[in-house]
Amino acid sequence: MENQFQLKLQSVFEQLGDHAKIVLATSNRHNKVSARKMCFFMMKNQFYFQTDQIFRKYQDLKENSQVALCINNIQIEGLCEELGHPLDQVEFIDIFKKHFKSSYEAYSSLPSERLFVVKPTFIQRWSYIGDQPIIEQFEIEQQIYREQHYPVDESHIY
Repeated sequence: MENQFQLKLQSVFEQLGDHAKIVLATSNRHNKVSARKMCFFMMKNQFYFQTDQIFRKYQDLKENSQVALCINNIQIEGLCEELGHPLDQVEFIDIFKKHFKSSYEAYSSLPSERLFVVKPTFIQRWSYIGDQPIIEQFEIEQQIYREQHYPVDESHIY
């Protein structure tokens, strides 16, 4: 039987679906932060996207693999890893082409295009139980789930 952590995490990924445009935030070694909306697809509780080596986000990722994602009421922190050229990843290409056909056709075959995966380390979701706002937090590696009612005292940082 699945534990509460797994069931709640599954509900986050069900809410996200299998693809979306998500804000990706990166930071370089000088702590300069930037963010942009990207085409992502989700598979096996991980986030996949492609980008070109000429872009700032690529340089940021090479210097600092820690990233943040944001979509609707969900914030994700994770580690980003380069997987190689998108066309070398058959499973990725089929899904990317299905959901983001124009991006696939315009960019995936470029020689300097690269595929990345974001492996979540922390997820936070704002939600409701009835009309009471709650904050759900997931520590992925430790498989810890926390649920806190909002507002709470000043000793908590969200």
